[in-house]
Amino acid sequence: MPLWVKVFTSRMLRPKYRVGVVAVIFNDDGKILLGKHTYRKNHPWDLLAGSLEYGEDPNKAIVRELLEETDCDIEVIKLLNAVSVKDDHQISLIYLCRIVSGNFKPSPEISHVEFFSRHDLPDLLRTEKTLIEQITKSITLEKIPY
Repeated sequence: MPLWVKVFTSRMLRPKYRVGVVAVIFNDDGKILLGKHTYRKNHPWDLLAGSLEYGEDPNKAIVRELLEETDCDIEVIKLLNAVSVKDDHQISLIYLCRIVSGNFKPSPEISHVEFFSRHDLPDLLRTEKTLIEQITKSITLEKIPY
């Protein structure tokens, strides 16, 4: 088979994924910051996240997304994980971050933010709840390099 046919076939059959960036932010009490989405009626709470734009540095993408959605400036501390969600055809880069300045202002996407204990989470998608449980079990406040 000619190479161009192999390349074309591969590109048509290979799954296509979006790349998302996710901010994991804890307060001094070890509670995790979640945002309430305006466009989701069921399970409105979620980690603050967004999409990577073509050619964009992922570290800068999460800073941009949080500024757009919350009016808060954040600092990326480190990449915690990269997960692939088959059902959503998405790869998410999960970053440990901290807020460096700003006060929350509602946006067209996020109406409210709040810190929650991992034992008292609001109504979340099952995949998000599992992800938060994994993150909060693997990290302790003593390990966060603030």
